Amino acid sequence: MADDSRRNRNASEAAAEADARYAAANPRSRARYEQSTQSMPGGNTRSVLFYSPFPLTWASGGGATLTDLDGHAYTDFLGEFTAGLYGHSNPVIRAAMQGALEGGIGLGGPNRYDADLAAELCRRFPSIELVRFCNSGTEANLLALSTARAITGRDKVMVFDGAYHGSVFTFGHGGSPLNVPFPFVTASFNDTEGTLASIERHAADLAAIIIEPMMGSGGGIAADTEFLAALREAADRHGIVLVFDEVMTSRLSPSGLQGATGIIPDMTTLGKYLGGGASFGAFGGRRRFMERFDPRRADAFGHHGTFNNNVLSMAAGLAGLTQLFTPEAAVKLNALGDKLREDINRVAAKHGLPFQALGVGSIMALHFHAGRIRRPADAEPHDPAGAARMADLQRLFHLEMIERGFFMARRGFISLALPITEADCAAFTAAIDDTLSVQGGVVAEAAA
Repeated sequence: MADDSRRNRNASEAAAEADARYAAANPRSRARYEQSTQSMPGGNTRSVLFYSPFPLTWASGGGATLTDLDGHAYTDFLGEFTAGLYGHSNPVIRAAMQGALEGGIGLGGPNRYDADLAAELCRRFPSIELVRFCNSGTEANLLALSTARAITGRDKVMVFDGAYHGSVFTFGHGGSPLNVPFPFVTASFNDTEGTLASIERHAADLAAIIIEPMMGSGGGIAADTEFLAALREAADRHGIVLVFDEVMTSRLSPSGLQGATGIIPDMTTLGKYLGGGASFGAFGGRRRFMERFDPRRADAFGHHGTFNNNVLSMAAGLAGLTQLFTPEAAVKLNALGDKLREDINRVAAKHGLPFQALGVGSIMALHFHAGRIRRPADAEPHDPAGAARMADLQRLFHLEMIERGFFMARRGFISLALPITEADCAAFTAAIDDTLSVQGGVVAEAAA
């Protein structure tokens, strides 16, 4: 249990003390970070991996355990932001990659794996009749939306406030200057009446509606099934392409959230774990959209990418999906996640603190908020002082959990990997219980 001298601080003071303990405990990660700033802006080449005062540098991983440069071991509850579904160094994935390496890489043509992986994806996901591969979820979303715009002859794309669909599709806090220059129409997540009204106003110009059936980076907020059904009906009525971004959520049932909800989109984008730990993206959907990529057609769309069907991603993805993440494994893992979320919320209720876990199945997010959250804005502070306190709370909680041997995202994001056990989840819940016991006064004051 943590030292009781940490009690009775405000959030800023408590976070500063946690920073100091963390820096003292991780000198090699600190040195590595300082070295990396000489060749990468901020010592970083993937923004989400940075957190203050500096990120841990990983030396190795095995199963559900990460080990840093200073020799500390952590149970991995981040799961590479859902991409690390199979854990670290899974023998089935390693064997598949080794077999691919032995057969040669960079072959410059169809290989032994790509068609089989494509067929498995078509079997798994109800909306996918044909599929194309790419290299990331960002790329998959760019291609899906570009397809919708080209086929419909319309320009606008409806997105939802607070959503994230990749590094050039960021819609939280006013969006990003790096977003692609599509004309976006922004609606409010789970606001059926307002969204339908916006669709009616823009219907003649709307090519696509893109939505995560559960917001991942947006806070583990699930879309109401009735909301998704309303989008489906409106898209049908106006000839708009409904795109489900299931880059994260495809793992939340054997057939993704489209299968779990019964709401079937026109196109689906995929990524993350489906490459078995290697880079991966895919976009697919109804034949009437995807057949335009058939190079035998006179009016075919060109779709290029040197590594679209690279043998490492294809071999590892196929092995993972057919040998490890079977439908039965998907059900079991997501049931484990549901129980963990319930246990965390039970601990929060015991302490009477403004703290809760949201999500579906094996993906969840922690919020320092007591009320119901149906869209990202519901959980966000409404003034700069409140935002600063929330940032301090997230920093404090993250570092407290690291001290207790658990790794997750600073913003509270959690995704379970297949090697995570019930005992791991019980220990994680106990660590949250201990953290809230020690820092409960800080949480109550800062989140009020």
